[in-house]
Amino acid sequence: MPPTKEPDPPEHDVLTSDLPPGEPHRRHRTHRKWSARRITAAVVAAVILVAAVAALVDVVAVRAGRPAAAWRRHLADELATRPVDDVWMLTGAAVAAAVGVWLMILAFTPGQRRWLPLRSPARCPRVRAFLDRDGAAVLLRDAAMRVPGIGSARVLVGRHRIRARADVRFRDPRQVKDDLTAVLAEERDRLALARPPRVVVRLRRRTD
Repeated sequence: MPPTKEPDPPEHDVLTSDLPPGEPHRRHRTHRKWSARRITAAVVAAVILVAAVAALVDVVAVRAGRPAAAWRRHLADELATRPVDDVWMLTGAAVAAAVGVWLMILAFTPGQRRWLPLRSPARCPRVRAFLDRDGAAVLLRDAAMRVPGIGSARVLVGRHRIRARADVRFRDPRQVKDDLTAVLAEERDRLALARPPRVVVRLRRRTD
């Protein structure tokens, strides 16, 4: 659960409040963790750099009186002679469009989906903390196993829902479900998530 302190990003915020009793209600923003995406940026930069250097070297060679490289002559000839509805032209355009859409999604979305933002202190709204989804799932599963009648449990934590699947060994399944839902909701509230997910419980009767 690493705390950080940094300027607030402009998007993907969640309105939260965490005020002590007796103080007037005031709201501030808690943001999702933003991924640096260093590997993607490095790969894109490397591809652009290699293509630019290759084209620049060939242009300099042509200006020096040498013939253009075979790959550039072949590429120019293919682009000039192939019709627009050619299969390879359409395939290349589709691939280029898909890569462009993918890069735009990476640029305009925060990523880091496995980190859940926690509520920021009211007096220090720029202090940010995050909780790993797997860690939250472990805490919720431990809470579920404390419910009488539960033999085994599995908890998955998402951005919008907490899905709990459990086996009932004894007691009325309806009572166990009510108790389990209440326990998971209480444990979820203790995590102080900025946007608490909804609890969804599914039970299975086991007698063996």
